[in-house]
Amino acid sequence: MANSPTGDSVLDRVVRVLESFGDGAPLTVSQLARRAGLPVATAHRLAVALLAHGFLERDPDGRLRVGVRLWELAARAPRALGLREAAMPYMEDVQAVTRQHVQLSVLEGDEVLFIERLSARNAVVNLSQIGRRLPAHVSSSGLVMVAFASPERQEQVLARPMTAYTAHTIVDPDRLRRALAEVRRVGYAVSVGAVHLDATGIAVPVYGPGNEVVAGLAVVVPSNAQPRQHVSALLAAARGISRTLGAQLAAPPAERLSAPHGQPA
Repeated sequence: MANSPTGDSVLDRVVRVLESFGDGAPLTVSQLARRAGLPVATAHRLAVALLAHGFLERDPDGRLRVGVRLWELAARAPRALGLREAAMPYMEDVQAVTRQHVQLSVLEGDEVLFIERLSARNAVVNLSQIGRRLPAHVSSSGLVMVAFASPERQEQVLARPMTAYTAHTIVDPDRLRRALAEVRRVGYAVSVGAVHLDATGIAVPVYGPGNEVVAGLAVVVPSNAQPRQHVSALLAAARGISRTLGAQLAAPPAERLSAPHGQPA
Protein backbone atom coordinates (compact mmCIF):
# COMPACT_ATOMS: atom_id res chain seq x y z
CA MET A 1 0.00 0.00 0.00
CA ALA A 2 1.32 3.42 -0.91
CA ASN A 3 1.56 5.68 2.11
CA SER A 4 3.85 8.54 1.08
CA PRO A 5 3.38 11.72 -0.97
CA THR A 6 5.34 10.12 -3.82
CA GLY A 7 3.10 7.05 -3.85
CA ASP A 8 5.77 4.53 -2.84
CA SER A 9 5.15 2.07 -0.02
CA VAL A 10 7.27 1.47 3.06
CA LEU A 11 8.57 -1.69 1.41
CA ASP A 12 9.55 0.28 -1.70
CA ARG A 13 11.55 2.67 0.45
CA VAL A 14 13.20 -0.14 2.43
CA VAL A 15 14.29 -1.77 -0.83
CA ARG A 16 15.75 1.53 -2.02
CA VAL A 17 17.64 1.90 1.23
CA LEU A 18 19.14 -1.59 0.96
CA GLU A 19 19.96 -1.18 -2.73
CA SER A 20 21.88 1.98 -1.87
CA PHE A 21 24.66 -0.28 -0.54
CA GLY A 22 25.19 -1.86 -3.96
CA ASP A 23 28.90 -1.03 -4.08
CA GLY A 24 29.47 -2.28 -0.53
CA ALA A 25 30.76 1.06 0.78
CA PRO A 26 29.57 2.23 4.22
CA LEU A 27 27.33 5.31 4.14
CA THR A 28 26.36 8.14 6.43
CA VAL A 29 22.64 8.79 6.85
CA SER A 30 22.91 11.82 4.54
CA GLN A 31 24.63 9.75 1.85
CA LEU A 32 22.05 7.01 2.27
CA ALA A 33 19.19 9.49 1.93
CA ARG A 34 20.72 10.93 -1.23
CA ARG A 35 21.25 7.53 -2.85
CA ALA A 36 17.80 6.28 -1.90
CA GLY A 37 16.09 9.51 -2.96
CA LEU A 38 14.54 10.00 0.48
CA PRO A 39 14.33 12.83 3.01
CA VAL A 40 17.07 12.53 5.63
CA ALA A 41 14.48 12.06 8.40
CA THR A 42 12.86 9.17 6.50
CA ALA A 43 16.20 7.54 5.75
CA HIS A 44 17.18 7.85 9.41
CA ARG A 45 13.92 6.31 10.62
CA LEU A 46 14.21 3.34 8.24
CA ALA A 47 17.89 2.87 9.08
CA VAL A 48 17.11 2.72 12.80
CA ALA A 49 14.51 0.01 12.16
CA LEU A 50 16.88 -1.97 9.94
CA LEU A 51 19.65 -1.66 12.54
CA ALA A 52 17.32 -3.05 15.20
CA HIS A 53 16.67 -6.15 13.09
CA GLY A 54 20.31 -6.66 12.11
CA PHE A 55 19.81 -5.89 8.42
CA LEU A 56 22.15 -2.92 8.80
CA GLU A 57 25.00 -2.34 11.22
CA ARG A 58 27.41 0.47 12.06
CA ASP A 59 31.11 0.45 11.33
CA PRO A 60 33.64 1.84 13.88
CA ASP A 61 33.15 5.34 12.42
CA GLY A 62 29.39 5.19 12.92
CA ARG A 63 28.57 4.80 9.23
CA LEU A 64 25.96 2.31 8.05
CA ARG A 65 26.72 -0.91 6.21
CA VAL A 66 24.88 -4.10 5.29
CA GLY A 67 24.38 -6.36 8.31
CA VAL A 68 25.19 -10.02 8.73
CA ARG A 69 21.50 -10.83 9.23
CA LEU A 70 20.78 -9.82 5.63
CA TRP A 71 23.59 -12.07 4.40
CA GLU A 72 22.27 -14.91 6.58
CA LEU A 73 18.84 -14.78 4.98
CA ALA A 74 20.19 -14.38 1.44
CA ALA A 75 22.49 -17.38 1.89
CA ARG A 76 19.40 -19.55 2.43
CA ALA A 77 17.95 -18.81 -1.02
CA PRO A 78 17.22 -22.30 -2.39
CA ARG A 79 18.52 -21.64 -5.90
CA ALA A 80 21.87 -20.27 -4.75
CA LEU A 81 22.23 -22.73 -1.88
CA GLY A 82 21.64 -25.80 -4.05
CA LEU A 83 24.02 -24.57 -6.73
CA ARG A 84 26.77 -23.72 -4.27
CA GLU A 85 26.51 -27.05 -2.46
CA ALA A 86 26.60 -28.99 -5.72
CA ALA A 87 29.42 -26.93 -7.18
CA MET A 88 31.83 -26.54 -4.28
CA PRO A 89 33.68 -29.90 -4.50
CA TYR A 90 34.23 -29.41 -8.23
CA MET A 91 35.23 -25.77 -7.81
CA GLU A 92 37.82 -26.85 -5.26
CA ASP A 93 39.25 -29.33 -7.79
CA VAL A 94 39.49 -26.67 -10.49
CA GLN A 95 41.02 -24.17 -8.10
CA ALA A 96 43.65 -26.71 -7.01
CA VAL A 97 44.66 -27.14 -10.66
CA THR A 98 44.58 -23.51 -11.80
CA ARG A 99 45.61 -21.79 -8.54
CA GLN A 100 43.59 -18.81 -9.75
CA HIS A 101 40.04 -17.54 -9.21
CA VAL A 102 37.17 -19.99 -9.76
CA GLN A 103 33.68 -18.54 -9.61
CA LEU A 104 30.05 -19.57 -9.93
CA SER A 105 27.33 -17.19 -11.11
CA VAL A 106 23.72 -17.01 -12.21
CA LEU A 107 21.99 -14.73 -14.70
CA GLU A 108 19.64 -12.14 -13.21
CA GLY A 109 18.00 -10.10 -15.95
CA ASP A 110 20.85 -8.70 -18.02
CA GLU A 111 23.39 -8.99 -15.19
CA VAL A 112 25.60 -11.71 -13.77
CA LEU A 113 25.28 -12.30 -10.02
CA PHE A 114 28.28 -14.04 -8.46
CA ILE A 115 27.20 -16.52 -5.77
CA GLU A 116 30.50 -18.25 -4.97
CA ARG A 117 34.22 -17.71 -5.54
CA LEU A 118 37.44 -19.46 -4.59
CA SER A 119 40.74 -17.64 -4.87
CA ALA A 120 44.42 -18.25 -4.27
CA ARG A 121 47.26 -16.19 -2.92
CA ASN A 122 48.86 -14.08 -5.68
CA ALA A 123 46.02 -14.81 -8.12
CA VAL A 124 45.42 -12.35 -10.96
CA VAL A 125 43.31 -9.23 -10.38
CA ASN A 126 39.58 -9.98 -10.32
CA LEU A 127 36.87 -7.30 -9.97
CA SER A 128 34.02 -9.71 -9.30
CA GLN A 129 32.95 -10.48 -5.73
CA ILE A 130 30.39 -12.73 -4.09
CA GLY A 131 27.04 -10.99 -4.00
CA ARG A 132 28.08 -8.44 -6.62
CA ARG A 133 26.99 -8.09 -10.23
CA LEU A 134 28.51 -7.36 -13.61
CA PRO A 135 26.72 -6.63 -16.88
CA ALA A 136 26.28 -9.84 -18.84
CA HIS A 137 28.04 -8.47 -21.93
CA VAL A 138 31.21 -7.89 -19.89
CA SER A 139 31.57 -11.22 -18.11
CA SER A 140 32.64 -14.51 -19.68
CA SER A 141 30.09 -16.18 -17.39
CA GLY A 142 27.46 -13.77 -18.69
CA LEU A 143 28.36 -14.56 -22.26
CA VAL A 144 28.08 -18.29 -21.78
CA MET A 145 24.74 -18.04 -19.98
CA VAL A 146 23.26 -15.58 -22.45
CA ALA A 147 24.47 -17.67 -25.40
CA PHE A 148 22.41 -20.64 -24.19
CA ALA A 149 19.45 -18.59 -22.94
CA SER A 150 16.15 -18.09 -24.72
CA PRO A 151 16.05 -15.78 -27.73
CA GLU A 152 13.99 -13.36 -25.65
CA ARG A 153 16.65 -13.18 -22.95
CA GLN A 154 19.36 -12.70 -25.57
CA GLU A 155 17.48 -9.82 -27.16
CA GLN A 156 17.00 -8.24 -23.72
CA VAL A 157 20.77 -8.16 -23.25
CA LEU A 158 21.46 -7.01 -26.80
CA ALA A 159 18.95 -4.15 -26.49
CA ARG A 160 20.50 -2.61 -23.39
CA PRO A 161 23.19 0.11 -23.53
CA MET A 162 26.57 -1.54 -23.09
CA THR A 163 29.34 0.07 -21.05
CA ALA A 164 32.99 -0.44 -21.97
CA TYR A 165 35.22 -1.38 -19.03
CA THR A 166 38.32 -1.54 -21.24
CA ALA A 167 39.14 -1.13 -24.93
CA HIS A 168 38.45 -4.89 -25.32
CA THR A 169 34.87 -4.83 -24.02
CA ILE A 170 32.31 -5.60 -26.71
CA VAL A 171 29.73 -2.80 -26.86
CA ASP A 172 28.40 -3.31 -30.38
CA PRO A 173 25.24 -5.47 -30.56
CA ASP A 174 26.14 -7.05 -33.89
CA ARG A 175 29.60 -8.01 -32.67
CA LEU A 176 28.11 -9.37 -29.45
CA ARG A 177 25.59 -11.40 -31.44
CA ARG A 178 28.45 -13.00 -33.39
CA ALA A 179 30.33 -13.68 -30.15
CA LEU A 180 27.30 -15.45 -28.67
CA ALA A 181 26.99 -17.61 -31.79
CA GLU A 182 30.65 -18.60 -31.43
CA VAL A 183 30.12 -19.53 -27.79
CA ARG A 184 27.25 -21.81 -28.79
CA ARG A 185 29.45 -23.40 -31.46
CA VAL A 186 32.40 -24.26 -29.22
CA GLY A 187 30.53 -24.63 -25.91
CA TYR A 188 32.49 -22.15 -23.79
CA ALA A 189 33.47 -18.47 -23.65
CA VAL A 190 36.92 -16.92 -23.55
CA SER A 191 37.22 -13.23 -22.74
CA VAL A 192 40.52 -11.43 -22.83
CA GLY A 193 40.95 -8.13 -21.00
CA ALA A 194 37.35 -6.91 -21.11
CA VAL A 195 36.93 -6.29 -17.37
CA HIS A 196 40.61 -5.69 -16.60
CA LEU A 197 43.43 -5.68 -19.13
CA ASP A 198 45.49 -8.15 -17.10
CA ALA A 199 42.75 -10.77 -16.74
CA THR A 200 41.16 -13.40 -18.98
CA GLY A 201 37.83 -15.04 -18.14
CA ILE A 202 36.99 -18.56 -19.32
CA ALA A 203 33.48 -19.86 -18.64
CA VAL A 204 31.37 -22.94 -19.34
CA PRO A 205 27.64 -23.58 -18.82
CA VAL A 206 26.21 -25.54 -15.91
CA TYR A 207 22.97 -27.42 -16.58
CA GLY A 208 20.09 -28.24 -14.26
CA PRO A 209 16.97 -30.41 -14.44
CA GLY A 210 15.54 -30.31 -17.93
CA ASN A 211 19.04 -29.66 -19.29
CA GLU A 212 18.59 -25.90 -19.12
CA VAL A 213 21.59 -23.71 -18.35
CA VAL A 214 21.26 -22.56 -14.74
CA ALA A 215 24.71 -21.13 -14.00
CA GLY A 216 28.12 -20.28 -15.35
CA LEU A 217 31.37 -21.77 -14.03
CA ALA A 218 34.46 -19.71 -14.75
CA VAL A 219 38.12 -19.19 -14.03
CA VAL A 220 39.85 -15.82 -14.12
CA VAL A 221 43.49 -16.19 -15.16
CA PRO A 222 46.30 -13.92 -16.37
CA SER A 223 45.80 -12.60 -19.89
CA ASN A 224 48.90 -14.40 -21.15
CA ALA A 225 47.48 -17.81 -20.12
CA GLN A 226 46.49 -20.34 -22.76
CA PRO A 227 42.75 -21.17 -22.61
CA ARG A 228 43.31 -24.81 -23.57
CA GLN A 229 45.10 -25.27 -20.23
CA HIS A 230 41.83 -24.66 -18.37
CA VAL A 231 38.89 -25.50 -20.65
CA SER A 232 39.07 -29.27 -20.16
CA ALA A 233 39.09 -28.95 -16.36
CA LEU A 234 36.17 -26.53 -16.45
CA LEU A 235 34.11 -28.73 -18.76
CA ALA A 236 34.71 -31.80 -16.59
CA ALA A 237 33.75 -29.88 -13.45
CA ALA A 238 30.62 -28.43 -15.08
CA ARG A 239 29.51 -31.92 -16.15
CA GLY A 240 29.89 -33.15 -12.57
CA ILE A 241 27.93 -30.21 -11.16
CA SER A 242 25.24 -30.60 -13.81
CA ARG A 243 24.74 -34.29 -13.06
CA THR A 244 24.57 -33.53 -9.32
CA LEU A 245 21.82 -31.00 -10.09
CA GLY A 246 19.86 -33.62 -12.05
CA ALA A 247 20.78 -32.83 -15.64
CA GLN A 248 20.72 -35.76 -18.04
CA LEU A 249 23.71 -35.06 -20.25
CA ALA A 250 24.81 -37.08 -23.24
CA ALA A 251 28.39 -38.28 -23.42
CA PRO A 252 30.55 -35.22 -24.14
CA PRO A 253 31.74 -34.78 -27.73
CA ALA A 254 35.40 -34.30 -28.51
CA GLU A 255 36.29 -30.94 -27.03
CA ARG A 256 37.00 -28.20 -29.54
CA LEU A 257 39.66 -26.02 -28.05
CA SER A 258 39.77 -23.27 -30.65
CA ALA A 259 39.09 -20.29 -28.41
CA PRO A 260 36.47 -17.70 -29.42
CA HIS A 261 38.04 -14.32 -30.07
CA GLY A 262 37.13 -10.83 -28.97
CA GLN A 263 34.87 -11.69 -26.06
CA PRO A 264 34.61 -9.83 -22.76
CA ALA A 265 36.20 -11.22 -19.62
